[in-house]
Amino acid sequence: QVQLVESGGGSVQAGGSLRLSCAAFGYIYSSYCMGWFRQAPGKEREAVATLDSDGSTTYADSVKGRFTISKDNAKNTLYLQMTSLKPEDTAMYYCAAGFFCSGLNYWGQGTQVTVSS
Repeated sequence: QVQLVESGGGSVQAGGSLRLSCAAFGYIYSSYCMGWFRQAPGKEREAVATLDSDGSTTYADSVKGRFTISKDNAKNTLYLQMTSLKPEDTAMYYCAAGFFCSGLNYWGQGTQVTVSS
């Protein structure tokens, strides 16, 4: 069983930065894909960034050039560095993991990010 625990969310002004962390507990296969997703009130959940086992990354168009996904294997921790934050980045951010980026089956509880203008 895998448990994912997010942290690092908070309230910032537009233009600010935050770094989200996702600590993974349990056995994380080296072949796992891990990713960050977000859901704003009244909107569907969307993929923000993914990091596959081969090191390849994907980003939503809306965050390209502003967000960076990375992982510290020694610490079993996934990160999302967010810069130049915009009010439209306001959402609950979730960490996820699984064998396939297209179907991640382990999810954290989420951490709230609020960006004010």
